[in-house]
Amino acid sequence: MKGLLKFITCGSVDDGKSTLIGHILYDAKLLYTDQEKSLRLDSKVGSRNGEIDYSLLLDGLMAEREQGITIDVAYRYFTTDNRSFIVADTPGHEEYTRNMAVGASFADLAVILIDASQGVLVQTRRHARICRLMGIRYFVFAVNKMDIVDYSESRFNEISAQIDELTSELGLENIKIIPLSATEGDNVTKKSDNIDWYDGETLLEYLENVDIVSGADEKGFYMPVQRVSRPDRTFRGFQGQIESGSISVGDTVKTLPSNETAAVKGILVTDRSVETAFAGQPVTITLDREVDVSRGCVLTKDTDIAAYKRLSVSLLWMDDNELTEGRDYLVKLGTKLIPAVLTRIDYAVDINTGEHISADSLSKNGIARCELVLSEAIAADRFAQHKTLGELILIDRVTNMTSACGVVEEVSERAEESTGKASFVYGDITARGDIFEEFYYDTESFNVFKYQPVRSTYTIGDEIPTRGESYSYPDDIDILIMRDSVAVRVRGRRITDISALDEYHYSGYPVVNGRGFEVLADSEDKVRAFIDGYRAAENADRPEFFRDKVKFDTYRKIVIK
Repeated sequence: MKGLLKFITCGSVDDGKSTLIGHILYDAKLLYTDQEKSLRLDSKVGSRNGEIDYSLLLDGLMAEREQGITIDVAYRYFTTDNRSFIVADTPGHEEYTRNMAVGASFADLAVILIDASQGVLVQTRRHARICRLMGIRYFVFAVNKMDIVDYSESRFNEISAQIDELTSELGLENIKIIPLSATEGDNVTKKSDNIDWYDGETLLEYLENVDIVSGADEKGFYMPVQRVSRPDRTFRGFQGQIESGSISVGDTVKTLPSNETAAVKGILVTDRSVETAFAGQPVTITLDREVDVSRGCVLTKDTDIAAYKRLSVSLLWMDDNELTEGRDYLVKLGTKLIPAVLTRIDYAVDINTGEHISADSLSKNGIARCELVLSEAIAADRFAQHKTLGELILIDRVTNMTSACGVVEEVSERAEESTGKASFVYGDITARGDIFEEFYYDTESFNVFKYQPVRSTYTIGDEIPTRGESYSYPDDIDILIMRDSVAVRVRGRRITDISALDEYHYSGYPVVNGRGFEVLADSEDKVRAFIDGYRAAENADRPEFFRDKVKFDTYRKIVIK
């Protein structure tokens, strides 16, 4: 049996998408007895004069049945003797283009219906362009309602020529054109005597046998981190789904965007320990050292994936309000949610011709190439290279609605590679130097950005920069870097000691954590309680813990840029 095929049906209003899928389910005897009986009863009050209306199997909303159009995306799972399928029946009306785009985002193949009496329409072009934007590489153009044009071969050839033009314009590949009638069942699941001039496969035969080959194999291993699992202080695992490649115990991985390296100590698939895991598996990975990783970060191996701050993206605008330059949004890319500013609309795309049009705004259902600047560098890549790190949505920060979906075409402003941020090193002890981060307020995006201008490494005897644009520390201070379990003593701006956190003892000097926030503790007991409390707090409890135990603005401020 062939593997699972995920496909969508799309096209203009009343092209017969729901009817087509309903007919496949009916002919393949994939209905329960009560479903078939209900379908026959519902059809008696429909628009087919008592004949079976196959669209009713998918148009489930009352509003859909009243209007005779599909509004919501209807997902159906079915299995034939040769293959299993998941199909998304998507709306044809322009008003519901965003619903159609949601269906396209999950599919490997698109069945685009074309009314034989109408030919290729604007909505046909829009849907084909959106499917290509969403990464679909296999297309079936089903020329439907051949019964209305008396099964005319010449009419089919005219429409095939229109499809060829569209295919050339969009650079589509893996194309199949099938003449059929969804209502009468011609070439849907059985060969039609009415279309004896067509000697190709029926639609269902083609879907059962098509081999879906992914695009260029994604290079290397990468896994966006969905969750950091910390059931107790002895275990810290990074959970997510492997999107490409494989990973084994002992492999060295790089973390993004922090650019640290660590060895894989263990791999869990559910509650089983395994030596190796592969693409598509949800896993928990543990590492041999503490690294700066949280939800939205990415673990990689043998890839050229990097962290970027500026993205050039192709967007389908889905909001009722117009897209304008200079607005800020939340960007969801991989497992990362991050503020960003849409700084420029490079051009809009004419749906009919594909022409690039100069524009400073974009209306609902429009497509455009735009520039996004993120509040900080994140792991990203071109959609053509690494799909999961190249697809995104924009979320309105006020309404929390999805405003656009799209793909990354180009990346720029790569975060500098480094052995780490400004850090403290002594023998085998290494700790991050996040106390040197600068905090800036950007007046264009109304966001706070972090910037790390210093990338030096300090050890005992070195003088550190205790003054920056947004920070000013005492010359005598103790730094407790909790994530690395390291304590750094600074006297007269020089490092006098770097030791394990458990060896640290309070000596009366001001104390800051690894971010440079004042630790509200002025005795050995309070410092020890702070350390123990941090270690005991789950990730979800950390914000409340820090609110009570540290103070941001004692030595830090936010500078307007």
